[in-house]
Amino acid sequence: MPRAERPATPEACAELLRSCAERRETVRIRGGGTKDHLGTRVPTDVVVETAALGGIIDHVPEDLTVTVGAGMRFDALRAALATHGQFLPLDPPHVDRGATIGGIIASNSNGFGRHRYGGVRDLLLGIRFALPDGTLGRAGGRVVKNVAGYDLNKLFIGSFGTLGVVVEATFKILPVPALRRAASATFKTSADAFAAADALVRTSLRPAALVVERLDDGGWRLLLAAAGEGAPVGRAIRELSSVAEARGAKPEPVDDPDGALDPLREIVDRASGGAVVRAALPHAAQAGFAEAAVRADRNARIVADAASAIVHVHLRDDADGLDVADGLVADAGVLGGSARLERSARARLEPFGGPAPAGAFLMRRLKDAFDPNGILEPARSAIG
Repeated sequence: MPRAERPATPEACAELLRSCAERRETVRIRGGGTKDHLGTRVPTDVVVETAALGGIIDHVPEDLTVTVGAGMRFDALRAALATHGQFLPLDPPHVDRGATIGGIIASNSNGFGRHRYGGVRDLLLGIRFALPDGTLGRAGGRVVKNVAGYDLNKLFIGSFGTLGVVVEATFKILPVPALRRAASATFKTSADAFAAADALVRTSLRPAALVVERLDDGGWRLLLAAAGEGAPVGRAIRELSSVAEARGAKPEPVDDPDGALDPLREIVDRASGGAVVRAALPHAAQAGFAEAAVRADRNARIVADAASAIVHVHLRDDADGLDVADGLVADAGVLGGSARLERSARARLEPFGGPAPAGAFLMRRLKDAFDPNGILEPARSAIG
């Protein structure tokens, strides 16, 4: 059993990492534990739990910025900002299970609102981080206009804790939209559904969500959510009606946008058995990839963030799921994208699969510079 450590301050976290590096003890970083399924996990000597590094450190409503401890749960931050009529426009999965700010940054966890509001890399203004040499570093700042120095923020986004432990983060925030509405349309083919989505992406609408879902009866549902003032929200709903009717689909209002989107956002958590593949694709390749998934597994569940071209495929066949997942990872590469195994009932397949990613040499150089003894999250990243 690994030794659990829960540092109460950033300084204590940095000292703990220094001590572990000195003793060559390997370290895993854990916030809410909602990303435990991502990447290759090997046993470590120590688990650093960040729950005590939480809370709001600074909130300036007039400047639309907030600084929080990395161990703060996202749902707690959302509730605190709502009392000021503001929100952090990220809608990552696993929020109900306790996703933390640090984990969202470390896994680059984005939701359907990325096309409208931007992702973690767009909203993160600055971070403070602990390194294995016992020092605390800073990148970015606490103001929106900050261009001084190297943009180290982006190194830590999606790093899975392999470079250091994020202990504090500052984000841009926004006023809560005045209105939120949604509508959907169901198409007979994936080509029609994705063509309709593409037509909407090419407009100036910037919907808050644009999702294509494969239904159990083989149909393809396009769901659009819009947020903002009444006029642009109304136009978005009318545009969906127009593109849907042009392709023989009937638009329908969605009374509860969050109730419709939440199950789609949680496709990984709701997957029981089989395997889940996540693919990042060129927009034009989404329909082809979806059809390849259906040919491989006729019962496949597919949810695509059509605006950002991120496709999740739940392969439900336990017997062949991993072999099919391996093929889908390869298919994504052929189509000009990339993919990884997000979750599987049997952890035989390497999550990233295939050859080393582009830029692997630079990634190893960075790992060596930040963590020369290789104690942080061994084997968790695409370069091992």
